[in-house]
Amino acid sequence: QVQLVESGRGLVQAGGSLRLSCAASTSGHTFRSFAMGWYRQAPGKEREFVSAITWSGDNTYYADSVKGRFTISRDNAKNRVYLQMNSLKPEDTAVYYCAAGSYGDSADRYGAWGQGTQATVSS
Repeated sequence: QVQLVESGRGLVQAGGSLRLSCAASTSGHTFRSFAMGWYRQAPGKEREFVSAITWSGDNTYYADSVKGRFTISRDNAKNRVYLQMNSLKPEDTAVYYCAAGSYGDSADRYGAWGQGTQATVSS
């Protein structure tokens, strides 16, 4: 089992940056057994894929809407995954969730989810 806790919520102006962090607690498996993903859900919208990273960190994948602005990374020694968000836009405002599972952009690949953290970008 994996328990995930996101942190790094904040309010920034457009063009600013935020760094989200997700801490994983595992039992029965090691953190590096899992690919990790970030998703987000804006008010009135469905949850959408943002980014994913393989267990080794060698491969990453981004939604077109964040490519070139967001960077996903992980530290297996600390059981953490990060999402560095730069050049933020008001449309990036959402609750951001981290997830653990198999590498990909489909939500059904991920069996464990955090509770989410709010990122708000003002215009």
